[in-house]
Amino acid sequence: MTSIKSKSRLAFERTVAMLSRWLHIYGSMISFAIVFFFSITGITLNHPDYFAGELKTSLEKGKLDSNWVTSKDTNKIAKLEIVEFLRKNHHISATVSEFRIDDTQCTVSFKGPGYAADAFINRENGTYELTLLRAGIVGIMNDLHKGRDTGSKWSWVIDISAILLVLVSVSGMILILYIKRKKWTGLLIALVGIILFWLLYRIFIP
Repeated sequence: MTSIKSKSRLAFERTVAMLSRWLHIYGSMISFAIVFFFSITGITLNHPDYFAGELKTSLEKGKLDSNWVTSKDTNKIAKLEIVEFLRKNHHISATVSEFRIDDTQCTVSFKGPGYAADAFINRENGTYELTLLRAGIVGIMNDLHKGRDTGSKWSWVIDISAILLVLVSVSGMILILYIKRKKWTGLLIALVGIILFWLLYRIFIP
């Protein structure tokens, strides 16, 4: 009976070790780009003075169908037509973050990573001004890192990336437990890392 239990336990440990090794190796390869991206953007976010990038602003003017905005009943304002008109004529691909209707004008705001477009439409005649803001590649990367104006789908990408990195870390910890010669050294180094991180927090954060 003892022999059977020992064999079962040994088989289980081998399976765990094999799965951990597989997950750690291929998870690390898959997450290489993720780790690299969030590491680089961590630096750019932490040093905005050095990596601010160039903000480009521009102003465009135009006129849309006045019938879309002149109705006194705000429920009859042609929101969909207005949004699609602005998208088509100004090559806007960002999502609509706000559509505000006042007595004299409509304001339509589009937001995206490193990008903003705000249209101010005169309700009397349909003329409008569109202000465009582009933050460049660094601004786009920073917004992707923070998940700002990126939508729900990118939020899933961030969550999955975080879970993948957790699995890689945990599988690496499991693997060290199966390397007898390096197990205690590895665990000691991990403990030192935790203590060091805690000390840095206590020292630098008031």
